[in-house]
Amino acid sequence: MTRFVFLGTGGGRFVTITQKRKTAGIRVISGNLHVHVDPGPGALLASVQAGLSPRRVRGLLISHCHVDHYTDAEVFIEAMTMGATQKRGVLFAAKSVLEGGNGFRPVISDYHRGVLEKVVLATPGAETTVDNVRVIATKSVHGDPYTVGFRLVLPEGDVGYTSDTEYFEGIGEYYKGVRLLILCVLRPRGSKWPGHMSVDDAIKIIQESGPEVAVLTHFGMKMLRAGPSAEAKYVEKATGVRTIAAYDGMILEFGREITLEGVQKQKGLMGFM
Repeated sequence: MTRFVFLGTGGGRFVTITQKRKTAGIRVISGNLHVHVDPGPGALLASVQAGLSPRRVRGLLISHCHVDHYTDAEVFIEAMTMGATQKRGVLFAAKSVLEGGNGFRPVISDYHRGVLEKVVLATPGAETTVDNVRVIATKSVHGDPYTVGFRLVLPEGDVGYTSDTEYFEGIGEYYKGVRLLILCVLRPRGSKWPGHMSVDDAIKIIQESGPEVAVLTHFGMKMLRAGPSAEAKYVEKATGVRTIAAYDGMILEFGREITLEGVQKQKGLMGFM
């Protein structure tokens, strides 16, 4: 059983500034494995409040160099290296995060890179392992041109995380065969924005990739006003794929079945909260 803890389900400038939803990213827990995906502003505090020690993290996945995805990364590095006293942990991050470029500067210092056991550049098709779990970088099209998504190969099946991206031809191929697809859906239906995903884009990606369950997260202000649950129900009706609107603190259990912790499998899960 793998657990996905949605510590934060907000994204974009104005939700980040206002914290209408937390911007803390996702913790992936499988046995002793702890991986944190996109530790944005508040990730450390949200982890501690949820009883998830940052010192247990063994891998950081950072999709790109926008503040709602990386700002707490260095403090997580200090935590997982026991205050920089032990060389341990894996950082799998986009080129903009590690090297800068195209107007971006590196956001992980040489000091913090130096205390890690392994630092791997995440470009589409590149991969690494964290405690024997394989992680593959996938292509995204976003304002940061080095943005990637991730595909995790877990014992229970594959899981995809799109990060921020607009729809592009072929994106569904990166997530073919995943059981669970987590999509960063900034905007509701009928509200496109370059470099980002709207509900209309999410529908096309889900239809092309065919996951067992889809989870919508990383909501912008317009998505929150529209109501993520209503948008998730719309996606489910359009795709026939069970679709959940994530909320801060949501725990998804990924095993033989995919359920929300403490909630029995039922059609009522659709667009839960």
